Amino acid sequence: MSDKIKIGIIGGAGYTGGELIRLLVNHPHADLEFVHSTSHADKAVSSVHEDLAAETGLRFSGDHHDRVDVLFLCVGHGDSQKFLEANDIASRVRIISLSQDFRLQGNAHFRGRDFVYGLPEIFREQIRKAGAVANPGCFATAIELGLLPLAQDKMIADVYTTGITGSTGAGQSLSTTSHFSWRQNNIQAYKSLTHQHLGEIRESLDFLSGTKAAAVHFIPWRGDFTRGIFVTSQLKCSLPLDRIYERYHEFYQEHPFVTVSRDPIFLKQAVNTNRCFIHLEKEHDNLVIHSAIDNLLKGASGQALQNMNLMFGIDETTGLRLKANYF
Repeated sequence: MSDKIKIGIIGGAGYTGGELIRLLVNHPHADLEFVHSTSHADKAVSSVHEDLAAETGLRFSGDHHDRVDVLFLCVGHGDSQKFLEANDIASRVRIISLSQDFRLQGNAHFRGRDFVYGLPEIFREQIRKAGAVANPGCFATAIELGLLPLAQDKMIADVYTTGITGSTGAGQSLSTTSHFSWRQNNIQAYKSLTHQHLGEIRESLDFLSGTKAAAVHFIPWRGDFTRGIFVTSQLKCSLPLDRIYERYHEFYQEHPFVTVSRDPIFLKQAVNTNRCFIHLEKEHDNLVIHSAIDNLLKGASGQALQNMNLMFGIDETTGLRLKANYF
């Protein structure tokens, strides 16, 4: 496209806002108009995101406007809705919300906007036409991508899932469990069987299968590292492993950010990329699906940019061909 996309960010001081800025300052079709932060107004963006000192001279704005083409809401859960309630954003401005406020079908219609669930591997064509997108959760993305081919084939009933996430998944605000002294040499299960992403996971699997059969029993873990999510799901499946692999390759062949691997996968393959890596194992009728993503990229800001690309008719990989932090 010839004209650049004018972009505003609400909530630019946090982890997801920072990641989005890093992606946008080098995006060939992006014109970052403003980065809003009430807590850092008038400060240099690089005073908070110090790795951006040589990348941008932008300053955080205490004000915002809707003279943009798209507005990213990189705010906490509940705050996207509050922002849209408090601000009359023109209908021509497209919205991409990174909070959970509009992900579920019951909350997807809000003040005249219909939010499309922003998982391109299911809803690519709907995202292309959308005026508003609800970006999926990080754990939800990793779990769903591991299970979508089976859901489409109506092969999901009880799924038992564990997943471990880095400390950035808790956001930038400090808490007891985000301090280095707590995280180092430590892991902990939390929100067992009650995690907030379960609702969107069930809705996605039910949508693809056309049934209400999916029951996902999920135990998340806090891990001793900063970025990334590694998920393992287990369920009963009678198909041979080779046939399952064929089905996964077939399902994901048109999806550029999902790699199905016959070799064991590991977290460093995915960290600092917008990719999801999937590996399958089978013992008798027990199928194990491993999936790995970067929680701040494919699990948040990278996927949000992928959605923006789709909404504006750009190749969805633009600005997202990133190098993994392998070493």
